[in-house]
Amino acid sequence: MPEININLVSSQTPLLQDHFVFDFFSSLAGRCPNPQWSNEIIPLLLNVRSQNISRIFSVDQEPPTVKPWEKEPTDKLQGGGVISLIRGTSLEKGAINMSLVWGDEYPSLEPQYQGKPFCAAGVSIVIHPYNPYAPIAHMNVRVFSVGDEVWIGGGADLTPLVPRQEDTTLFHDSMKQACDQSPQGNYSAFKAWCDDYFYIQHRKETRGVGGIFFDYIPVKDSGDLDLLSAVSDQFSSAYREILKKTISMDFDSNLKEKHLHWRARYAEFNLIYDRGTRFGLMSGGNPEAILCSMPPVVKW
Repeated sequence: MPEININLVSSQTPLLQDHFVFDFFSSLAGRCPNPQWSNEIIPLLLNVRSQNISRIFSVDQEPPTVKPWEKEPTDKLQGGGVISLIRGTSLEKGAINMSLVWGDEYPSLEPQYQGKPFCAAGVSIVIHPYNPYAPIAHMNVRVFSVGDEVWIGGGADLTPLVPRQEDTTLFHDSMKQACDQSPQGNYSAFKAWCDDYFYIQHRKETRGVGGIFFDYIPVKDSGDLDLLSAVSDQFSSAYREILKKTISMDFDSNLKEKHLHWRARYAEFNLIYDRGTRFGLMSGGNPEAILCSMPPVVKW
């Protein structure tokens, strides 16, 4: 990969950064074996990325750093991505990452796909606010092509230390709206899937107040991708409203100490059970991007 001045990219205006990111992924997509990614999937994911940066990162005055990465030509895994990372006052750590990767052998979590050529692209978001009353949020939308099959996956979930019913209701109502906007959506099934997926087995507890989770939703035409756009739109709007209500609430040192220990549950799940973490590390992805989900400060 040609050397890129990261400081220059990060210091650009958002508009110039968007141009850089567009050109970067256009170049990657031009080398991807599947032309559908360049024409339909990458533009959709670029919009998801920009939408969430605009709505969520803007609640903090600190600008994000933007760091591209790309695999070497000799690597088994090809492609790359862009890390957008904020370390601010209200958003102690937040990452909005996008990637497009491909290879000759799928690092299979599912035996039926083992060893087949694959492409994978997605946007992954994890936000760790400083205020204990402001919930951690996660959102991911992704597209996989393995052999002759193409599917979408993703979801969004909320993890508050101190659950607030109005926030939980707003978040779940938004996820239901996202599902209702697409024929591929099924809120009741996706909500149950989320509760099951984010269960921390060794702690015997569920992570947070849930949301939705879905995977292996087959893609037959471009309209089947609409669910990803709907989830992004509803998530970014709802979470922005929740942050605006909670990032300035008063708290004491005892609650903050509890907050640091509670964050450990989040780290434990992502390191032990999370499918995205496992796929990224098994496929030879960028560890810096994969582990952006880790809390900035945590205690056990």
